[in-house]
Amino acid sequence: MKIVNITKRIAGVLFVSALSVACSDDALDKVNKDNDHPKEVEGKYILAEVLTSTAFHNIGGDLNTYLSTYIEHEAGVHNQLYRSEIRSGEPVTASTFNNVWVSLYTELRNARMVIERCNEGGAQEGNLVTRGIAEVLAAYNSALITDLFGDAPWSEAALVNADGNPKNMNPKVDKQEDIFKGIFDYLDAAIEDLKGTDVSAIGNFDFLYKGDKAKWTKFAYGLKARYTLRLLHKASNPSAEYTKILDYVSKSFTTASEQAAFNVYGATNFNPLFDFQWSRDGLGASESLSDKLIERNDPRLRRVFVDADWAQVEGDDVDNFFMVPNGTPQELQYYYNTSIFVYSQLASTMYMSYHELLFIKAEVFARQGQTSQAEKALKEAVIAAIANTELSVAAAFDAPEVNRYGGLEETTAPIDGDEASDYFDTEVKPLFDANAIQEIAVQKYLAFYGASGESVEAYNDVRRWKALGENPIVLANTKKFPLRCGYGNSDTSTNPAVREAFGDGQYVYSENVWWAGGTR
Repeated sequence: MKIVNITKRIAGVLFVSALSVACSDDALDKVNKDNDHPKEVEGKYILAEVLTSTAFHNIGGDLNTYLSTYIEHEAGVHNQLYRSEIRSGEPVTASTFNNVWVSLYTELRNARMVIERCNEGGAQEGNLVTRGIAEVLAAYNSALITDLFGDAPWSEAALVNADGNPKNMNPKVDKQEDIFKGIFDYLDAAIEDLKGTDVSAIGNFDFLYKGDKAKWTKFAYGLKARYTLRLLHKASNPSAEYTKILDYVSKSFTTASEQAAFNVYGATNFNPLFDFQWSRDGLGASESLSDKLIERNDPRLRRVFVDADWAQVEGDDVDNFFMVPNGTPQELQYYYNTSIFVYSQLASTMYMSYHELLFIKAEVFARQGQTSQAEKALKEAVIAAIANTELSVAAAFDAPEVNRYGGLEETTAPIDGDEASDYFDTEVKPLFDANAIQEIAVQKYLAFYGASGESVEAYNDVRRWKALGENPIVLANTKKFPLRCGYGNSDTSTNPAVREAFGDGQYVYSENVWWAGGTR
């Protein structure tokens, strides 16, 4: 029988409160009537909101939380995440992803608004760097929309009139292929604009790079590499695409210090994974994920799990090793082990990591038959990924909210660069030699497990590999695998085109998105 220290867990949850404000009719009448300040908000202020909301809601929010259970980075053990784990209702209801659906279109609208204002004749004409940043963010949110939902409103959506009202109340549903053309157009335009200057510099309102246009350019090229790899199944000439990808990689990040990592988190601004678990306690530690670590004698096994009494789990041979059986858990809180990352209050959310870029490089080299280059890139990727894991582990031990209630008990030593290098040489390299693509895929999957919001990209990879006829990530849950996310009910209830596309929602189990071999 497990004895669980529930007191400090519940005390922490109760400490987090919501602020509610009541307004009189007279006060509401005055909303949006400000005669003392400018009516036109500068693009840099809008982009500060876009950067924050994209990181917290769109990368690290509901998509990452649900998809982490689909690909077994995590397991659902309570409420909606439990229902997601056992595939009961949640994946096929239009309410499941409605919050993030609305947020994605809100931030796409805001990014497009900044682009419009910085265009010739706009209120902030001449702010080319600001426009370039907005174009990258428009591309990013567009990709999240179509990667997860497939065909979707896009060309007529997220556009506003001068009075702030939508231009189209019922925008048409665009084909995924056309949306991706628009994504690459945005990135190409951004790369050109980022060669220019700003009249009014964005500065500290840029929470990623403080207006450093060289780093934004590297990020744009990294995204071109990501999305070109994404479309590999649709490529008529894969060899030509490999050449493009390696060129984009060569123009992107060269160190982890250049990666697109959002971190404006602290005592009151929480990492989104932490924020979810701290208030909901809906996730437990995935057994199939731990099995993959055990199979490789992976040193991360001793670092990334915590028991219900907040003690670090030292390995699979100790009494407090108690993982969630994927697909068949009991619906119980404070019972199973959890990943340590659900306590990583201060961990960064990754728009795109340096280790992702290295894994892309390794995969392309391997597909070209350049084995030595692939091995070198993979080793660099694994070492960088483990370093990021350790940063998130440290963020859990340093979490202010957790430490208010006694904190986690650290029972193992951190993994340093030498140990990570030895792990690659002794455990990873033999598997790479046996099947390069498979081991690159597994190591990328393990790297994306954590507090950085990278489960969305891992989910995209799982579907992409399957489209290529590969299945390197073996999942333990035998229930139906969701092939996509369902449209949000804010549009299925109002837009006839989206309502028709959604139907009864069962298509999420039967229809791949276009780039994964489907038709929509």
